[in-house]
Amino acid sequence: MKVVTGVVGNDIHVVANRLIDLSLKARGFEVFNLGVNTYLEEFFDAAVETGAEVLMISSLNGEAEGWGREVKALKSRYKGLDDLIMMIGGNLVVGSGKAEDIVPRYKNYGFDLVCHQIDLNTGLDMLEDFIEERGGIAPSKLTKTEESSAS
Repeated sequence: MKVVTGVVGNDIHVVANRLIDLSLKARGFEVFNLGVNTYLEEFFDAAVETGAEVLMISSLNGEAEGWGREVKALKSRYKGLDDLIMMIGGNLVVGSGKAEDIVPRYKNYGFDLVCHQIDLNTGLDMLEDFIEERGGIAPSKLTKTEESSAS
């Protein structure tokens, strides 16, 4: 399963980005990492170009909300992304905020999964559960035989 990931906007948290990349690969995902300081349009372009099933955006400086508000409108301009799983995680607001306020707001922006200040492994568990709820099989749960036939 293909994932496009990176850090949105004027955010240069390269260490967290690298940990996300390594953790996704360890779970069997094929990762296309756009790095840091990435414009929202670049994420969607990469999802189309790679045929990714998951778009995972991270932000640690809290500025993701300004970009996140554009997700629905931007996604609607691209063809073939109706089934794309949209996930965002990190510190999603400048200052402080409660997850019970932040999560619904980001879901309204068009994200399927929102991980505000949740540890990486918990977030990736949420992703795998979501994939299975949609009828898919998370890469970490594939047997060697299934992996061979899936590629």
